[in-house]
Amino acid sequence: MILKYFFMINFDQALEISLNQAFTFGIESVSFEEAAGRVLAESVRSDRDVPPFNKSAMDGFACRRQDLANPMHLIEVIQAGTPPLKSVTEGMCSQIMTGSVIPDGADLVVKVEDCSREHSEISGITEIRFIGEKTNVNICYQGEDLKAGEEILAAGTLLDTRHVPILATVGSVFINVFRMPSVGVLSTGNELVEPGETPGISQIRNTNAYQTIAQLAKMGIDCDYYGIAADDEDITRSMISEALQDNDILILSGGVSMGEFDFVPAVLDSLGLTIAYNQVAVQPGKPTLFGYDNHKFVFGLPGNPVSSYFMTELLVKPFIYRCMGHFWNPPVFRLRAGERIFRNKSNRLAWIPVRIDRSGMVYQIEYHGSAHIFSLRDADGIIQVPIGQTEIVIGESVDVRPI
Repeated sequence: MILKYFFMINFDQALEISLNQAFTFGIESVSFEEAAGRVLAESVRSDRDVPPFNKSAMDGFACRRQDLANPMHLIEVIQAGTPPLKSVTEGMCSQIMTGSVIPDGADLVVKVEDCSREHSEISGITEIRFIGEKTNVNICYQGEDLKAGEEILAAGTLLDTRHVPILATVGSVFINVFRMPSVGVLSTGNELVEPGETPGISQIRNTNAYQTIAQLAKMGIDCDYYGIAADDEDITRSMISEALQDNDILILSGGVSMGEFDFVPAVLDSLGLTIAYNQVAVQPGKPTLFGYDNHKFVFGLPGNPVSSYFMTELLVKPFIYRCMGHFWNPPVFRLRAGERIFRNKSNRLAWIPVRIDRSGMVYQIEYHGSAHIFSLRDADGIIQVPIGQTEIVIGESVDVRPI
C-alpha cells in the first residue's frame, strides 16, 4: 500500500522541481551591521561620488608638475578632514596627508621621501625640492570608484562581511532584505537517542538533526529542533503537523524509505501535502523526499548520516537560498585526480568524498557507504561520477565541490 507513494527521478530534475517551488517570505529592514548572511530585496545605490573629492593617495606635497625642477615654497599643511585654505600657484606647494583634499591649482602629489626640506629662520620660508627621478600623479579623483546614483549592489545579492564597509561608505545604514525562512528539524525512529544519552541495544545516537542544524547555521538559519518522533504513525503525524504550523520549512530525517515503519510519505499525504518526489537517482541519498502545500515545504532526508549530509548540501541549501531571494551557485574547483577512483555500479549519479593534497591533486577518502559518517572527517569536498560511468582515471579533471 505504501508503495504507491514511491517514484524516482534524477538529481537534476529533483533540484529543478524544488527550486521552482521556492517562495520568498516577505521583506524586512535590518541594520547594515547585521547585513552579513542576508539577501538584498532591492538594489543599493551610492548617495555620493566616491571619492567625494580629489584626494591625495599618500603623504607628500601637492604641487604643479611644471614646478618640479625648481624649489617650491611651502604655503600650508593640509590635514585629513580639513579643507585646504590656499590655492597652489607657480612655485608653491602644500604639504598634504593621505586622504586630504587636493588644493586648487595642484595637479600631482610627490612623496615625502622624494623631497628635501630647508627652512630659513630669517625669511620664515620653508623650501621644498623634488629630488626623485620621476613621480606618479598620486591623486584619487572624485567619482573614480563610484558616481552618485550608481548601483553598487543588486537585488538578490547575498551579503557577507566584505559588503558591510561598502554599505557604510554610501550611508545605507538600513537595508531591505528578504526575511529568513523559519526552519524546523525533526528526526524519526525508535532506534535513536539524543547524543547525551547512552544507547541501548539496537540504538544509536541522533546525529542527523544536529549536522543539519549546523549546516544551516552556516547560512545564518537558526533552526527549531522538535526532537525524535517514535515509529508510530499518529505520533509522527502530530509532530510533523506541529512543526509545519510553526515553520515555513521542515526537514525530516529518516522514515522516508520503504520499510514497514517508514510512515513519513503517508503522513504527509494525509496532511494534504503534494509529494513532488521521494526517490532520487543519486548515491548516496536515494530515499529523499520533497513535498509542499500552501507555501509550506518539507524535505525528508535519508536516515544514514552521509546521505543526509550530502542531500542537505545538494538540495536543501540551494532551496533555502532561493527562498531567501538568492540564486546560489556553490563554489566548484577544477582539479585533477591523483589516483583511479572506481565504483561498482553506475545506475545512479554518485557523490564521493575526497581530499585535496598540497599539490592540488584529488584523492578518494576511505568510504564504506552512506552510514560511514567518519569518512567526512578528512574530506575537503565531494565529486560526482555521472550515471553510466564507473571510474575516473589518474590525471582526469574533476570538479570538487567544497563541503
